[in-house]
Amino acid sequence: MTEIVIDENDSFEWALKTFRRKVQRSGILKDLRARRYYVKPSTERRKKAAAARRRRLRGRRRG
Repeated sequence: MTEIVIDENDSFEWALKTFRRKVQRSGILKDLRARRYYVKPSTERRKKAAAARRRRLRGRRRG
C-alpha cells in the first residue's frame, strides 16, 4: 500500500505530486493495466516469447 505523510503546512499539490510519484515507482498502475482484461495462458506465453525474441534481436544489433 502506498501512503504519504503530510504535515499541516504541506500543500495539496505537493502531496498529490508525491503520491503520484510513489505510485509510479511502485508499479501499481502498470500492474493494474496488465490485469485489466483476462489473457488466456496460451496467448500470454506467445506474447512473452515474442517479447523475448525482440529483446534478443535488439541485443544482437547493439553488440
